[in-house]
Amino acid sequence: MKNFTWGHGIVLALASFIIFILSMLFLFPNGQKNSEMVTEHYYEEELQYQSVIDAKNRADKLEEKPAYSQSAKGITITFPSEINNSNSTVSFVLNRSDDQNLDIKKTVQLESDNSFTIPASVLIKGNYTLRLSWTKDKTDYRLDYDVIWK
Repeated sequence: MKNFTWGHGIVLALASFIIFILSMLFLFPNGQKNSEMVTEHYYEEELQYQSVIDAKNRADKLEEKPAYSQSAKGITITFPSEINNSNSTVSFVLNRSDDQNLDIKKTVQLESDNSFTIPASVLIKGNYTLRLSWTKDKTDYRLDYDVIWK
């Protein structure tokens, strides 16, 4: 039997490293799933992000904020009484983190009780991010909610 030299040690270390890297590539490919971008216009929206920060700060300072609730009918968002169809524009984006095709984006009209419902028929079980935006008297507001639809 030959003696084990430092040259053998280097070859053994390199072979071990190569086997480790290959096993990470082929045995654990889960890191490549769900790597969709949130938006197609990422860079344009990033340049305008200061307005989103300002809208979130204004919404955080409100005494009464819109609230959401879940029922068998869907997700209902209820606004305070001072926000209505005559002085406000309301829109929402419901982002699904694992599948961009399940995203929902709409501008809505509030019902008589200052609410609107996202119907259960368009929702699939899982995690969503509800991005609620509204403009009241030419001032923008935005709130983000993490929603788990069961």
